Amino acid sequence: MLIKTLKVPLLASCSVLAIGLFPCLAIAQEAEKPESALVNETILVTASKREQSLREVPGSISALSESALQDLNAQSLSDYITRIPGVVFNDYQPGVSEVVIRGVASTTYHEANQTATGYYLNEIPLIEPGFPLVIPDVDSFDLKRVEVLRGPQGTLFGSSSLGGAINYVAKEADPSGMEAGLEGMIASTKGVDELSYAAKGMINLPVIKDKLAIRLVGLQRFDSGYLDNTLLGEDGSNDLGVDGLRASVVFTPTETTRISALSMYQKYTLDDQTYVLFGADPETFERATNVAEYQNTDFTLHSLRLDQEFDFATLTVVGSYVEKSADLAFDYSIFGGNDPRTNTPLLSSGSGESTTDYLEVRLTSPDEGPLTWIVGANYTKLKSENTDALYLEGIAAYIDANPAEFNNQPGSLLAPGDLSERTVSSNSVTEQALFGEIKYAFSDQLSLTLGGRLFEYESSPRLTYLPNANLIDPFDYQPPAGKESSFVPKVSLTYTPNDDIMVYALYSEGFRIGGVNVYSVASPDLPLAFGSDATKNYEIGARIDLMNDRIFLDATVYHIDWEDVQARLFTSDYRAYTVNGGGAEIDGVELVATIAATEQLNLSTSISYNDARLSSLLPGENAPAGTRLPGASEWTIANTASYRFDTLPWQPFVSLNHRYLSEAPVDFAGSLEKGDYHIFDLNASFDVSSNVQLSLFAKNLFDEYGILNAPFAFAGSVTRPRSIGMSLRYNFN
Repeated sequence: MLIKTLKVPLLASCSVLAIGLFPCLAIAQEAEKPESALVNETILVTASKREQSLREVPGSISALSESALQDLNAQSLSDYITRIPGVVFNDYQPGVSEVVIRGVASTTYHEANQTATGYYLNEIPLIEPGFPLVIPDVDSFDLKRVEVLRGPQGTLFGSSSLGGAINYVAKEADPSGMEAGLEGMIASTKGVDELSYAAKGMINLPVIKDKLAIRLVGLQRFDSGYLDNTLLGEDGSNDLGVDGLRASVVFTPTETTRISALSMYQKYTLDDQTYVLFGADPETFERATNVAEYQNTDFTLHSLRLDQEFDFATLTVVGSYVEKSADLAFDYSIFGGNDPRTNTPLLSSGSGESTTDYLEVRLTSPDEGPLTWIVGANYTKLKSENTDALYLEGIAAYIDANPAEFNNQPGSLLAPGDLSERTVSSNSVTEQALFGEIKYAFSDQLSLTLGGRLFEYESSPRLTYLPNANLIDPFDYQPPAGKESSFVPKVSLTYTPNDDIMVYALYSEGFRIGGVNVYSVASPDLPLAFGSDATKNYEIGARIDLMNDRIFLDATVYHIDWEDVQARLFTSDYRAYTVNGGGAEIDGVELVATIAATEQLNLSTSISYNDARLSSLLPGENAPAGTRLPGASEWTIANTASYRFDTLPWQPFVSLNHRYLSEAPVDFAGSLEKGDYHIFDLNASFDVSSNVQLSLFAKNLFDEYGILNAPFAFAGSVTRPRSIGMSLRYNFN
């Protein structure tokens, strides 16, 4: 049965592997390794909060370098994140779309509390300990790399890392010399009249040679809408604008002291939501709402870091401040039509702000001798406030005209400004932790790593439900401050018999704090709050380098126990709430092969199998043990074949990229499935000169239609039609 299940998804990957392996096997083992045959760049990562080669990390980690991102003509997460094994992207609302790693998610919408995946910029947390107003999708321009850590990362990275973590690594100012870069892009999407475009620029200015430098990045991107809002008569209604600024300052007064500051601002402006309404047409690009469901999100980050080298260790102190805001509108009438009292649509609005302060201090030993270690402490402080309201035109007048229905209360009290419901929520969360890891090498071949995190968090939520047109009693829920503390361990054993083979066994844990249900006050039968949940990960992996680094093979087998799952559910009138209930078990296999078939031809494939299911009944849902977790596709596959014509003028580079996502239910009821599609992208680049590169691309080459995400069975996001474009890059250094 398993062989039959494997057969179809593996066909495409096996063909790529076969094409690449036979030429490679013909190459003698003792042959000299040409530089151009190195299919994996030597990528240094910071997964262990110390810089080391990706191939030496005892854990499941992938990294996309700047050149890899450019080869893919990547702009945002959707262009590259699903090429990582075991990763699914719940591509829904820009600015709040979530990356799901190894199936650790209870919804294909966005979580009602902390995300199950952590997001970082140069190790600085971008996700607050609570509901995230914004999930930053950092534009890929001038990024050094993007690291994806699969499996719980609670020991070093803290809460919000149940499934794993993403670390964007932005380039910092370089005092060694001046540098500048420009990038322009235009693209046309099938069936869309308006062009997409992007304009991006960077300049690096040494102020004091080898001592002080400033790096500035600015960008503006416009993604043309490809959905038609028939009720508004608007074609391409879901236009998206992205604006961003980033600044880095690096000062190295001595050889052992480095002071760096990093600031960033990024804003998403979405004119109309990205979901379609599924109807008689199984492949629709249409939606219908009474108002444009706009969504504006932005975040600002400021950070300061000190790295001071001593003889015995390096001291690192990092402080950051992150501010987020969100403002959106939603047409609630899509769930049930106009309100019979006023014959007008029920519209929803929401706005919120949050601030997060973060401080981390750590000591890291030198990478010398059999014993290495890291020890540190961090502190996080979140303050957030959100206002949600339902607008029903004419309801205040209706209340005044029908006083008996409303206990003779005036419309000005129950629905001021025709706001039929108003909810205000706020929260203050502090989280503090001590963490550390120690590694001891018994020999050149065998080493043991022990780690742990001792943490405590305290939350003070408040939830206020004001007088309303539904005559639900006003409510002010302000429980005493809640505290929780625990310890998260990590153990890994690594065996490296030679320079080409590494085998490891890993046990790690992740956790996520609890929260409150914003809409529970309007539905008295719902729980007001929910508690924390946790994951336990058991993993065995191997990295194998063959034929003078012409072939790289990675294999991982894992089992995850997810306890007290925070499950996001919906009432019959589509109010979201979260419960703790049941558990889940996730079993998976990840295989990655990268092959230098010749000096010009490179091939790679990643195949992931993931079986993520409830292990016990979920309260509030007809979801018994064995129910597949929402969005947890069994199969994710990514293939790439690239060729460089290095003997031709401009050295053309061509790559064909394929990815496959198998079907998965969008909710616990299994009423609709996402996935079950193949997407092909074609990319080509030309080195016009040493400073200028021209790229051509076709994304979704065969115009495949697929459901990316569907928070409700009748509505969801779909793949963007075929887009063809070009980009031009100029670099000066």
